[in-house]
Amino acid sequence: MLNLSTPTDPGWISRALVDLDEVLIDHAHCEKKAASTAVSLLFRYPHRRPLLEPLAALAREELEHFERVLHHLDRRGIDFRRQVPSPYAGELMKAIRPTEPDRAVDTLLCLALIEARSCERMKLLAEALEERDLAELYTSLLASEARHHQTYVDLARAVDPTADVRSRLRELADHEAAVLAASPPMPRMHA
Repeated sequence: MLNLSTPTDPGWISRALVDLDEVLIDHAHCEKKAASTAVSLLFRYPHRRPLLEPLAALAREELEHFERVLHHLDRRGIDFRRQVPSPYAGELMKAIRPTEPDRAVDTLLCLALIEARSCERMKLLAEALEERDLAELYTSLLASEARHHQTYVDLARAVDPTADVRSRLRELADHEAAVLAASPPMPRMHA
C-alpha cells in the first residue's frame, strides 16, 4: 500500500533509539516542512482547483502534528532547535522532471514517498519504543501518514489523468530507495 521499493534497513531503528531526542527534533522539523510544502504548492498551483482543498487540509494536519511533537519535546525537556538536515528530500526531489504537468505529478509522487517512508518508520518506532507516551504518539500518527501518502498519489492522478502514475511511482520509489541507501546514518526520520 505504501509503494516503497525497499524496507528500512533494520539498523535504522537501533540508531534511532540510541539518539531518540535527535529523532524527535527531526520529526518536528519534518512535520513543519510538510506543512510548508503543502502551502507552497497552494501558491504554485492556484489554477489546479482539485489540489487546493486537499493541500490546505494536509497543511493544517501537518501543523497539528508539529504541535504534538513539540509537546513531547517539552515534556522531555528538549529545546527545539535547528539541525543539519538530512540530504534525503533534496536528493529525492532531483528526480522531478522540469516541465509541467510532469513536474507537478513528480512533486506529488515524491511527497507521497516521503509520507510513506515516514509512516513505515513511525510504525517501527511505535513497535520498539518502551516509553508508552511516545509509542502512543507514533501509533496515533500511522493512519494519517498513510492517508497523506494516498492523498498525494490521488492528487498526482488528478493533475494528469493520462499519466501512468503507477509506473512513475515505481520509478521514483526505486530512486527513493537508492537515495536512502546513500544517505548518511544520521538520527533522522529519513536518513
